Amino acid sequence: NWITNSPIADVFIIWAKSDAHNNKIKGFILERGMKGLESPKIEGKFSLRASITGMIQMDEVFVPEENILPNISGLAGPFGCLNRARYGIAWGTIGAAEFCWHAARQYTLDRKQFGKSLIEFPRVANKLAMMAVEIMVARQLTYFSAFEKDEGRRCDVEAGMAKLLGARVAWAAADNGLQIHGGNGFALEYKISRVLCDARILNIFEGAAEIQAQVIARRLLG
Repeated sequence: NWITNSPIADVFIIWAKSDAHNNKIKGFILERGMKGLESPKIEGKFSLRASITGMIQMDEVFVPEENILPNISGLAGPFGCLNRARYGIAWGTIGAAEFCWHAARQYTLDRKQFGKSLIEFPRVANKLAMMAVEIMVARQLTYFSAFEKDEGRRCDVEAGMAKLLGARVAWAAADNGLQIHGGNGFALEYKISRVLCDARILNIFEGAAEIQAQVIARRLLG
């Protein structure tokens, strides 16, 4: 469930245990048009609205031997994909947070109260300052993850850390941005509440926050 592009995909990689391979996890290549394979689209989403998301439903789908991915067994295959996905999502979280910061900053410059811009009020300015600090910390952690990746070193934990922190920073930036906008934050004209929904799901997809924390704890605790 919740598979990106499944309604339009021609090829599906399904990871499952195989009785024919000593109950090991293998990658099965399924193709659109196979009997018993369906991929309905998920409608009415509050988040990830720009992407096509759906399900993959299988009912007695026959997969020939030549459609099994060679040279890979166990969870290394799917986890390798997830690690790369988490790294990419970490950058996405920063983009979401930066949008909220810029939107909030512009709003405080444009909005006048008692004869001066909102940004001139210390409590508002402090919110913007802390948002900027948190975004910078998340960005530096993601840069470190990129460095480890470029050096050819294992970076699954670093990517998990970057996604975990980045998702929290994006959510906080959206929440603070909404607070700064006040009631206008819920108007589509200002877009901040739309980002709030997208920022929230960053804590869930490609491994929920609890999963990222578990991966990090395993490394720290040996």
